Amino acid sequence: QVQLVESGGGLVQPGGSLRLSCAVSGNIFRLYDMGWYRQAPGKQRELVAGITSGGRRKYADSVNGRFTISRDNAKNTAYLQMNSLKPEDTAVYYCHPVDFYSGSPLGDYWGQGTQVTVSS
Repeated sequence: QVQLVESGGGLVQPGGSLRLSCAVSGNIFRLYDMGWYRQAPGKQRELVAGITSGGRRKYADSVNGRFTISRDNAKNTAYLQMNSLKPEDTAVYYCHPVDFYSGSPLGDYWGQGTQVTVSS
């Protein structure tokens, strides 16, 4: 099965930036559409950004204009650049293969995620 390892989270002040990375095992990363999800305490997991294998992107309204998703197929890695962070962005962030058009995750295996905390 696909292995997913997220990194790059941390504690940042409001208005700050972080760059998350997601290393994906296997040789078929380039074929997957990928998404970044987040889950805040007491809330459901939500898709914040998606990118197709060909590089088409989409974003949740709450992060549009502040977050940028990208991928490097040669490195089997997906990224999420997060700027102008707000306290409401605090959550555990996960990457996962995604059905780009529905936003539904593909498969049941999730990585450990990376914690992002936005606080002064």
